[in-house]
Amino acid sequence: MAEEKQMKIAWRIVDLIVGGLFIYAGVLKVIDPIQFARDIDNYKILPWSIGVRLAFFLPWLEIFCGLALILRRLYLGGLSILSILMGVFLAASLIAKARGLDISCGCFGRVSKNFSFAWHLTLDFAIFAAIIALWFAQKNERGTRH
Repeated sequence: MAEEKQMKIAWRIVDLIVGGLFIYAGVLKVIDPIQFARDIDNYKILPWSIGVRLAFFLPWLEIFCGLALILRRLYLGGLSILSILMGVFLAASLIAKARGLDISCGCFGRVSKNFSFAWHLTLDFAIFAAIIALWFAQKNERGTRH
C-alpha cells in the first residue's frame, strides 16, 4: 500500500510539472500572440492567416489542458489534446529541420530562443513521454479500481 501511495504522489508531481509547463507556455503566448504567429509562420507549413488564428487559439487550449491536469477535471481530455499537440509540434519541428529551416520554438519565451535544436527536441520528447506515461498511469489506475 505504501508503494502504491508513493506512485500516486509521483504521478501527481508529474501532473503538476506537465500542467504547469503548458500553463506557463500558454500564458507567454497569450501575452504576445503576434510573436507566436511569427513563430508558427517560421515553420512555413501554414498560410499566415491560419497561423494568426492558431496563435490566438492554441495558447488558451494549452492553458486549459494544463489546468485539466492540475485540477484533475476533464483529465483524459486534457491529456489527449496535449498528446496530439505535442505529436503535431514534434512532427512539424522535424519536417522544418529536414527542409533546412532554422527555427526556434519560442514556447518558453526568450530563454528558449537560445536553446539548440537538439535541446529543443530533447525537451519536447521528454514532455511528450511524460504525457504518454501519464496516460498509461491513468489507464492502469482506472483498471485497478474496477
